[in-house]
Amino acid sequence: MNKILLIIQREYLSRVRKKSFIVMTLLTPIVVATFYGLLIYFSIQGASSTNNKIAVVSENKTLTEKLASTKNTSYVYVNKSLAEMKSSLGKDGFDYILYLPEFDLDAPTGIQLLGNKQAGLSMNSKVVDDVENTIRIQKLKASGIAQEDLDKLKSSVNIDNKKIDETGKEEDSSAGATTIIGSAAGILMFMFILIYGIQVMRGVIEEKTSRIIEVMISSVKPFQLMMGKIIGIALVGLTQFVLWIILSASISTVAVKAFVDKKDLQQSTAAVIKAKTGTAVTVDKQVSEDGPIAYVQKSIANLDLTKILLVFLFFFIGGYLFYSALYAAIGSAVDSETETQQFIMPVMMPLTLGYVLSLSVVTNDPYGTIAFWLSMIPFTSPIAMMVRLPYGVPDWQLALSMALLVVGFIGTVWIASRIYRVGILMYGKKTSLKEMIKWFTYKN
Repeated sequence: MNKILLIIQREYLSRVRKKSFIVMTLLTPIVVATFYGLLIYFSIQGASSTNNKIAVVSENKTLTEKLASTKNTSYVYVNKSLAEMKSSLGKDGFDYILYLPEFDLDAPTGIQLLGNKQAGLSMNSKVVDDVENTIRIQKLKASGIAQEDLDKLKSSVNIDNKKIDETGKEEDSSAGATTIIGSAAGILMFMFILIYGIQVMRGVIEEKTSRIIEVMISSVKPFQLMMGKIIGIALVGLTQFVLWIILSASISTVAVKAFVDKKDLQQSTAAVIKAKTGTAVTVDKQVSEDGPIAYVQKSIANLDLTKILLVFLFFFIGGYLFYSALYAAIGSAVDSETETQQFIMPVMMPLTLGYVLSLSVVTNDPYGTIAFWLSMIPFTSPIAMMVRLPYGVPDWQLALSMALLVVGFIGTVWIASRIYRVGILMYGKKTSLKEMIKWFTYKN
């Protein structure tokens, strides 16, 4: 045990004393804060500065209702043919031409949006929605509904999300805050496992190629060396994580209070959430009344952040130990990092699959069958469970997932150690997967 502690101490101190560790620890929160600041800024600017002027060439005698201009899109009906507008486009101040041929209102076809530049997806969707809305209005008017009655049909709905606990008590909740916290936890888990797992592999390769490993093996057992390296780098990751949390929280608090306008942040919140997670979120009335910062604080007040943080630490340690053992085995089997590609892909695929599915399937249906199994299988559970946790996970599922991850870790360490003990002293031979399986079957 003392030998493992010495290896842990060596691995930890040798890394935290490096200038690269100090620089990245300080710079990463600044880079992340800058990234999200730019994301919010350009979301605001993009929403407010875009103003498209569209010339409408209509040959449709059935559609008499005119397209209504909006804040960022102006429709101007012109008395020119499509050919004439094509030749003069760009010279008369129009950005696009909307061509409306003759069509049946029940089956509109042949509509074209033309321009000197390709219309973006949001622009195309906006025009489609406007045309559909115009056709809908005309149909409603044709059925005898007056304009003032049509105006009354428009309603703005605000829904307060409530969560009922086991005792029947209501708690305030927020789909936006839950989605952000769950997605952020999943992304951080993916990044940390990948970054620090690869560090283990690189450390093994470095010591193997420099022949330091031969000296160390003379004093400690291969299993002790592998475990000391894995745990030492895990402590480095935890140290960096805690410092990042403290620095990020400080920078974000100062930046939001100093530079962010509450009204602009309110308007961009839903766009930012959708851009990062793919989930459309409506910012409700409470945001406009209390401001986005107060809204977020109120939304997360009912989340058990202490539980989320403790579970995150458990799954980070468990997931890291699970994958780093496999990375250590890969590092012991090769002589250079370029030879690792054939072995890294099978290890990374389940981790990447868990990441992709967690941010799509799990956020849309956190209580579904797929979400459940993703959070149970040790290969994907560290990410999937963290994405599910803010939505509320039954204690028995959480306990089962933790137990399976521990069992999975013990299994991978056992498998990896049997490969590690042979591969660490193998030089000058290109290793194949078949060869690694043979090492695993060697008897002590």
